[in-house]
Amino acid sequence: MSAPAVVVTGTGMITPVGTDTGSTWDAIRRGESRAGLAPTPGVSRDLRCRTVAPFGAELLPGRGTLNLDPFIRFALVAADQAIAEAGLDPATWDGGRVGIVVGCGLGGAATLSTAHSRLAERGPDAVSPYVHPRSLINMAAGMIAIRHRVTGPGHTVVAACASGAVAVGVGRDLIRSGACDIVIAVGTDAGVVPVIAAGFAAMGALTDSSVDDASRPFAADRSGFVLSEGAAALVLEREDAVRERGATSRGRILGYGFTTDAHHPVAPHPDAIGAERAVRAALADAGLTPSHVDHVNAHGTSTPYNDRSEGKLINRLFPHRPSVTANKGLLGHSLGAAGAIEAVLTLRTLATGIVPPTAHTPAVDPELADLDLVVDKERHQNPAVAVSHSFGFGGSNCVLVMGT
Repeated sequence: MSAPAVVVTGTGMITPVGTDTGSTWDAIRRGESRAGLAPTPGVSRDLRCRTVAPFGAELLPGRGTLNLDPFIRFALVAADQAIAEAGLDPATWDGGRVGIVVGCGLGGAATLSTAHSRLAERGPDAVSPYVHPRSLINMAAGMIAIRHRVTGPGHTVVAACASGAVAVGVGRDLIRSGACDIVIAVGTDAGVVPVIAAGFAAMGALTDSSVDDASRPFAADRSGFVLSEGAAALVLEREDAVRERGATSRGRILGYGFTTDAHHPVAPHPDAIGAERAVRAALADAGLTPSHVDHVNAHGTSTPYNDRSEGKLINRLFPHRPSVTANKGLLGHSLGAAGAIEAVLTLRTLATGIVPPTAHTPAVDPELADLDLVVDKERHQNPAVAVSHSFGFGGSNCVLVMGT
């Protein structure tokens, strides 16, 4: 018996350029011009960051939500939106048949940083008893469950910058296995915290502020990424169940592949061997070959080493030159949230037939000239099959194959 087809019925999102999927997509497809980055409170001007605008009850109503760590608040906003778009009512669903999978790289970094400062300055009595409920990495899944009466599986996956994409893949598998009828898959992270930004800067991963203030994926003069934050959520269901309740499918999750490089703590394999295995595994899972791929949403961190490795992988695997875009040119790198955000944006490309431009990259690095990177303005293409790449520290490689 073949595994049931899994579709996305609802999406939600909060990013530095939008408070939901629609507003983020509009900004991405415009490839908005560089507006300059305002200083982030508590973070040095030299550490390039993009934050989500402050929000309150207008986006996240309910008692006890304002004091949660940002990574939990972002996840709740995205999940609320996705459930509403799916046309589901948590008051009436069988919560035991609903699952949650949250991908996150850091957990409550802001909460822990604040608590450490208070401890150092004022002693143990100044530390809040809410430090752990607000910072434990599984608490985003826990708070979504409490808010929406979910009593089925509640997983948290940690795969660095691939976490959000892995959450979608694991959620797809929960439905395929029969363990759940509905899964809320979320990627979230709130890493715009001084110590996190400083750590990336010390590694040479952030863009050189003396040269640029934006991520420039696959550009010859790229120097690193802008650190950002946010979340995205996808509601996954069986396709037959969606038809029965008359809901709208927003795209299919066709394949999922996850491999590990076993090469280096932070650097990808120079020949992208592990990443290639993930792409091939995801395509095999979907019953497809590389020739079926019309579009690639690249990981595209804008670091010299990572973009070179990924660009060569795309050229090697897809000689027919599918269109390529990289959303981090505008969004920056939201770490564990990025894979889920990019999955939603890839679904938007499939649904609208529009491939958004790679912002702030006027031309492709000559070393990667064979890439059909969409730049300058959106392209109308109508792709039927797309892959989204997500790679992370520890050698994590996650690839999602999506279709109309």
